[in-house]
Amino acid sequence: MKAELTAPQALLVLNALPNIGPITLNRILEQQGNDPRKIFAATARQLEQVNGVGPAISSTILNWREHFDLEREEERMAKAHTVFVTPDDPGYPKLLKEINDPPIGLYRKGDYEFGQPCIAIVGSRRTSLYGQSIAKKFGAELARLGFCIVSGLARGIDTAAHEGALSVGGKTAAVLGCGIDIVYPPENLELYRQIETAGAILSEFPFGRRADRQSFPMRNRVVAGICDAVIVVESDVNGGSMITARFAGEQGRLVYAVPGRIDQATSHGCHQLIRDGATLITSVDDILSELNYLDGLRPAPIPPKDRVGATGNNHAGVLSPDETKVMACFTGGSILTPDALTEQTCLSASELSSVLMMLELKRLLVRRLDGSFEVRS
Repeated sequence: MKAELTAPQALLVLNALPNIGPITLNRILEQQGNDPRKIFAATARQLEQVNGVGPAISSTILNWREHFDLEREEERMAKAHTVFVTPDDPGYPKLLKEINDPPIGLYRKGDYEFGQPCIAIVGSRRTSLYGQSIAKKFGAELARLGFCIVSGLARGIDTAAHEGALSVGGKTAAVLGCGIDIVYPPENLELYRQIETAGAILSEFPFGRRADRQSFPMRNRVVAGICDAVIVVESDVNGGSMITARFAGEQGRLVYAVPGRIDQATSHGCHQLIRDGATLITSVDDILSELNYLDGLRPAPIPPKDRVGATGNNHAGVLSPDETKVMACFTGGSILTPDALTEQTCLSASELSSVLMMLELKRLLVRRLDGSFEVRS
């Protein structure tokens, strides 16, 4: 037995060895009484008694130093402020332990330890402005209510969901399909840093592991496994989000889908999910009514700031100068069109659009059917 290996180190080694999936690793651990150190003291014959373990896998385990440099990995982790959390650690997401093939450990950056219920928001990388706005809106509203928003840091819907949670000071976690030292896509570097500060970055894969066709489905099962529910905003029929939704269904999680245009490819996956039994979602209230976190099980909402909006709505938080300027236009119960607001505030159309979206997220304004706005009652 390699006496120098602690139990966490042994799990770190096993997790990094090539061509050994989590199902096989969990079987080997179970055979050895869930003590990972005993695995390295076992004989090849003992290891090969486990279903799915042959000479190639047993040789990889027993000669692990030929495949993995533990000291180098630990140096990288220390330099990158990364920890490796195992199922026995408080920072390992509780719901993830319940799935059939949980990771035997996760690399984590950021101090968040998943003390709040989680909801995943996932979707297409090639998304519409509508999809982005819905993902950002749901991310913000759910984060404000106390949920941690989980996604995959990808372009499109994932990015919008993370940004929505961050915009209200909420918790968000990104699960990567590559090593935790690789930022993909590279343009999300600043978002990566914000999530690390405000929440957590997770990866099942060792440093330097590039994303591939195998790693993304593995990532998707972790996204689903962490969460009570998964919301698919936009996805084509063969999109990766459909895999996440399938995992969620198999794991007994709630699956929601946002309807879209019938002539848009990125709506076809959501419509198929709805046909197959996913819940059609049009607002956060649809989720709250089904999750039904009663008797203290509902997460505590983010405390309101000292400064509230002009209407006294205690969900408003601090208003920016432009938001304050827009809210002042509604004194006396006015109903105003965007054109009228542009004229009164002297904001550009793009600036006004952004401000109006934030005021809707803060539940201060509501958009009417004719496109005009009024104060939410």
